[in-house]
Amino acid sequence: MFKRFIKRIKEKGHQLVESRLFILILLFIILSAVLIGRLFYLQIVKGEYYLSNYKLQIRKTREIAGTRGNIYDRNGNLLAYNELAYSVTLEDDIPSDENRNTTLNQTLENVINIVEAHGDSVISDFGIVLDSAGNYQFSKTDETSRLRFIADVYGKTYVDDLTEKQKNATPDDLMHYLCTDDIYGYGIDDTSEDKAHILKLVNLRYAINLNSFQKYIPTVLASDVSDETAAAIMENLDMLEGVNIEEESLRRYTDSKYFASIIGYTGKISQDEYDSLDKKSKKKYSLSDIVGKSGLEQTLDQTLQGAKGSKIFYVDSVGKVTDVVSYKEPGAGNDVYLTIDKDLQEETYQLLEEKIAGIVLSKLRNVMNYDPSTVDDSKEIIIPVDDAYNAFIANEIIDEAHFSAANAGQTEQEVYAVFAAKKTSAIESIINELNGGTAYKDLPDEMKAYEDYIEQVLRDKSGILVADSIDTSDETYQAWAKQETITLNQYLNYAISKNWVDSSKLSNYISSEKYSDASEVYQAILRYLQDYLSSDINFDKLLYKYLIKSSGISGAQICAIVYEQGVLPMDEAAYNGLRSGTVDSYSWLYSKIQNLEITPGQLALEPCTGSAVVSDPNTGEVLACVSYPGYDNNRLANTMDSAYYNQLVTGLSRPFYNNATQEKTAPGSTYKMVSSIAGLTEGVITGSTYLNCSGIFDKVTPSPKCWAYPNAHGDLTIVDALKVSCNNFFYEVGYELGTDAEGNYDSDLGVEKLAKYAKEFGLGETSGLEIPESEPQISDQYAVQSAIGQGTNNYTVSQLNRYVATVANRGTVYKLTLIDKTTDSNGKIIKEYEPTVVNTMDEISSNSWDLVHQGMISMVQYDATFSGLDFSMAGKTGTAQQSTVHPDHALFVGFAPAEKPEIALAIRIANGYSSSYAAEIGRDIVRAKFNLTDKAELVTGHAAGLGTAIAGD
Repeated sequence: MFKRFIKRIKEKGHQLVESRLFILILLFIILSAVLIGRLFYLQIVKGEYYLSNYKLQIRKTREIAGTRGNIYDRNGNLLAYNELAYSVTLEDDIPSDENRNTTLNQTLENVINIVEAHGDSVISDFGIVLDSAGNYQFSKTDETSRLRFIADVYGKTYVDDLTEKQKNATPDDLMHYLCTDDIYGYGIDDTSEDKAHILKLVNLRYAINLNSFQKYIPTVLASDVSDETAAAIMENLDMLEGVNIEEESLRRYTDSKYFASIIGYTGKISQDEYDSLDKKSKKKYSLSDIVGKSGLEQTLDQTLQGAKGSKIFYVDSVGKVTDVVSYKEPGAGNDVYLTIDKDLQEETYQLLEEKIAGIVLSKLRNVMNYDPSTVDDSKEIIIPVDDAYNAFIANEIIDEAHFSAANAGQTEQEVYAVFAAKKTSAIESIINELNGGTAYKDLPDEMKAYEDYIEQVLRDKSGILVADSIDTSDETYQAWAKQETITLNQYLNYAISKNWVDSSKLSNYISSEKYSDASEVYQAILRYLQDYLSSDINFDKLLYKYLIKSSGISGAQICAIVYEQGVLPMDEAAYNGLRSGTVDSYSWLYSKIQNLEITPGQLALEPCTGSAVVSDPNTGEVLACVSYPGYDNNRLANTMDSAYYNQLVTGLSRPFYNNATQEKTAPGSTYKMVSSIAGLTEGVITGSTYLNCSGIFDKVTPSPKCWAYPNAHGDLTIVDALKVSCNNFFYEVGYELGTDAEGNYDSDLGVEKLAKYAKEFGLGETSGLEIPESEPQISDQYAVQSAIGQGTNNYTVSQLNRYVATVANRGTVYKLTLIDKTTDSNGKIIKEYEPTVVNTMDEISSNSWDLVHQGMISMVQYDATFSGLDFSMAGKTGTAQQSTVHPDHALFVGFAPAEKPEIALAIRIANGYSSSYAAEIGRDIVRAKFNLTDKAELVTGHAAGLGTAIAGD
């Protein structure tokens, strides 16, 4: 049986071998063996190698930004350009698993260490910064920007999508959320590291997160790094996954502070900016693009932007490009030539700074605890030296946070010890006062200041006092705010009883918000205030102010700290003298202002700001458009320095605010040419009309006075009235313009007629400049006062410039412009900008223009400020009162040469005391423009001397 079975198998095997199927089976077995062997080799023997290469052998597509066009002045001087620099970048290929945060954070820690070890810094382009006390705060303080940033952090498309709790999130809340949230957090322990380091990590993680939806878009971690940093990064790529060194085109600005207010700066496009683009423009931009953020950079962004290129390529396991599939060359943007004269712009800025410094020195006095309300004439207001010392802290010339640092100087340590003791006692005194209380009017000035600040904190900063709920007509409110006869304790408890307090804001200080009685809510307010004041930088500044006033901290100590912190280069003799008392701090401060080592813009006293616009009255081309103080737009371009931005926004001298195009004040007597043309054209006066000035105008009540009162000008013609700037003459013109055919005075009628001519002069609309400009305001009440530039007249310097240019050219209103032409990168002209006429005042007679010009020429000839100027010029001074406790604003408008005007100019020094100082700047601008004096005599690098002041104006 068994033998038969074996025999059968042999027969079958023999048949199989002889069949063709055997060959196929054998071939299959051999091939399978080869395949299995190869798979074993690839997956087991070489598996790790090929896995590594598979992960990184990826095809990538990357946009290449075009080169931004240059900006030049009218003479071809370079103002804005591009420069190649090294940047540290990260392309985030780290897997989204439980180890992602740890891996990414360690990589970033390594980058920070390497970058900072070589003296460079990682990016600081985040909506939260550290204040000088080391606390988190929003870099942008306006409500719209704050809410937009919060919405971005929480991943909300619209601000309205935020919950109420999210809208009220503090900077600390947002930092904690970004560091620790289970889903969206960065895995950062925000309790174990110092805030500055945590903020650096969050800056980098947030920037990476913004690019997360765009695959293979690298994030810049550090910009414009040194060769040493670049080399160190390249040497350590093995521990820096995704990190690389790339060449980046950075925007640069020459002589930035002179031009920043008109050129602006660039930065990464925001979601809001992208969303606001039309459909066609969106095709040209992506959310990683660098765009113009302000000024002409923003206005002309599409002109300056270069066409994008692209690159499709493969990289190997170390990121090296192994193959380029395609490459499209990026294009260059168009160049822009401005109408600005670079030299005149810079000289005008310097003239403003030197004159303002001269005014500050003329008013600086070695007195303390000065009260300006005791002075009858605002021209007599002085600058007490304690205000100047306090300015070093109030405007952050020195960093008070450093007083307590481990490496603080000796004087810093001494000052901080006094401050720390003061802070403890002050908070204790405030809480004691709020637990009992003295009527506000009976409090010392220092405690009044504290209580004023506390009310501001509760109402404006925390929202605990709900401003919209407060009934300002309520008797108790009036007793607090007006009569000052009750305590803050009484006011706050009354506010609680009237539901003017939002107790939900006190959730961390109250045990049972829903059922709390008034006393519990009040005690919660006290606990909140105690915490708030303990860490509030602005309260610290208030404490320093009163320490300086009381001589608890001396001026010499403040001045010595300037050296310890390196604000000025160390001068051992001066430093030791300040500490020992052999150098007088007042004299030291005076000399530093005199030499412009400490500038008016830094001190932010009154005055500290100014502006000037110079234009060609025959074309509307602007030759200079200056706002003082300026700022360094290089620190905002490309990747923004958020801390510096915050300084600009919150700085007391408002360097980020364009005083030439955005600040409005009454024009004062510079408006009198409008009234002159109105009076002459409407027939209420002629060139031979005499109007009497008795010093007071008694046809209306209350009766306004001429500046000469109690003296008088007597009988004057229009030319004489412009020459001496007689108010009474123009009061009469305003009155007559408002008098109807029956002899009845109607102020509204006079206002209407004045407004008609103001509009014809172009004062009813913005000037045409290609940068943001405030809307003008033509007076709509009080014809008599409006005729001398008061009433509700309010204009920018740019608008006053266009107006006086129209006077100069006898009635042609041009659009002011900053742009001369655009060319391509090879210099071929794309567009030349032609003068644009807005209006022509054809109904004004030649005789009327002659009279107005003659009056303005006489004013210059009459004014001692212009004596010795061997050049014909026409002008008009003006002052505008802010209040009785602040110096008046000083203005001047004019044109030159008087017979055939080539330039028109308008100048304002805010709180500049006397219009003669603005006139002196106008005179010197003319001297600079027409090369009448050696530049070294005009711009000396020192505070300017002040000439003879014009009486009145």
